[in-house]
Amino acid sequence: MGAASLTSCSDKQLDVEPRDRLTDANVWTDPGASDLFLNDIYRSLPDGNNWYDPVENWSDNAICGFAWPTSRTLVQQALYSPANAGLSGEVSNMYNWSTNYTYIRKCNVFIKNVTASSSLSADYKKGRLAQARFLRAYFYHNLWMAFGGVPVITDVLDVETQGNDVFRARNTSAETLKFITDECAAIYADLPPVPNSGKIGKGAAMALKGWCELFAGNWAAAAASNKKIMDELDYDLDPDYAALFLSKGNASKESILYREYAPPGSGKGGSLDGLIGPTFTKGGAETSWGGMNPTQDLVEDYAMANGKVITDPTSGYNPQKPYENREKRFYQSIVYDGSWFYNDTIFTRRGIGSPNEIDLTDRDDAGQTGYYPRKRMATDITLGAASWDGFTSYQNYIIFRYAEVLLNYAEAQNEAVGPDATVYAAVDAVRGRSDLTGLPAGMGKDQMRTAIRRERRVELAFEDKRYWDLIRWKIAEVNLNRPLRGISITVAPNGSLQYAPVDARGGDRKFFANKNYLFPIPQSVIEQNPKLQGKQNPGY
Repeated sequence: MGAASLTSCSDKQLDVEPRDRLTDANVWTDPGASDLFLNDIYRSLPDGNNWYDPVENWSDNAICGFAWPTSRTLVQQALYSPANAGLSGEVSNMYNWSTNYTYIRKCNVFIKNVTASSSLSADYKKGRLAQARFLRAYFYHNLWMAFGGVPVITDVLDVETQGNDVFRARNTSAETLKFITDECAAIYADLPPVPNSGKIGKGAAMALKGWCELFAGNWAAAAASNKKIMDELDYDLDPDYAALFLSKGNASKESILYREYAPPGSGKGGSLDGLIGPTFTKGGAETSWGGMNPTQDLVEDYAMANGKVITDPTSGYNPQKPYENREKRFYQSIVYDGSWFYNDTIFTRRGIGSPNEIDLTDRDDAGQTGYYPRKRMATDITLGAASWDGFTSYQNYIIFRYAEVLLNYAEAQNEAVGPDATVYAAVDAVRGRSDLTGLPAGMGKDQMRTAIRRERRVELAFEDKRYWDLIRWKIAEVNLNRPLRGISITVAPNGSLQYAPVDARGGDRKFFANKNYLFPIPQSVIEQNPKLQGKQNPGY
């Protein structure tokens, strides 16, 4: 009977559409299926809560606590070349040429098919196409910062039907920038002012536009784009700076663009707490890899509680009591000798047998600088292997937030017209959140520029912003061509602590101004595309 039943079924009965996969026959006719495709592109946003060697380690803000990652072996030594231009470890996808073009192709496929669909509604198309265009512009902006001008491709390439026409020449840097900013301006009207959680809204489009204009030094345009967010959209500074970067800050009105992580229990969260936090805690347990160690150079840029920089002789700073009376963000961002973290007091001083003693010889994963990050670190989860293997933290990875918009505006407006009242207001709003007094009246443009750069370094520490600031300010050749420092703390015979800045292990940096402001185009890419041959970036 079984055989008879099987053979009696008609071919038509067996010819059913699979429901466990997406095909061109069904994905562009159903909003839910199309959203699955778009959501897959969203997952290509930077996975910054799972990096053991973050972009921050490319800068003068931090050093990786162990010797083998490519931030120390490749980027910091300026050894990247056309042959090894994969950049830095698990961060490489963010700035990798081929990977970004894979993401861009997915955007182009989505845009082409959704536009052509006769089944999807006009309202659906308007919102989703704007999101896809934003994501494409975002991936182009990563390529543009890393490589300068790149081929701007907006169609779906197919070598079988197009042959050699799939090979495209580089656009200029100005053309690439114009494409990004024009796209952001064009989609602004089609995006919601308050997007659904984890999605793209008007703020993200204008923040990306304003950031790229700032990067390019287009001051008036950058000021206008950032001011548009300030004037038209309902973002605000979160009153709790520390909580903003933890899961309890996921719904903050300060966040503009961020990568979300799956709900708790899914095993699809982040692991940053077990990758870049303090290495050892109670009983010498290794609760993190220690992949990001703040530098003495960064610590010295945190102001005193009275708002004055530590180099001001009236600030009250005491180099032998360096952690007293510092501004709130210092205590919210830095784990220093004698401070509490998770379940233990962390001692980085030398000579007392602490597992966290500053590591000046690469003996193990203890910190290289005498400091660890506190900002972004969750202490209400189980740390250690449960974190780094279990992906158990669920805070967002913030890409753009309102404080950066204020600082972007202040910088651009100061460069465009000088330190007017709106510049002071923007900077002082950020400082005020941390109970700091406003900047002194009567500052000139150069003085304000110095103040904004210091404010930006402190406010945005450990958010993977600093390296690109050094690049766009054209001071990487200075800041990344000198040893970075940690703090050596010893106990004197009378029991007092002695503090002495020291060159940090792994803090030696090289940067060649004639070429390193751009990365090399991978040689494999040039060999594949005849229109890129002879178009390598200068110096490579």
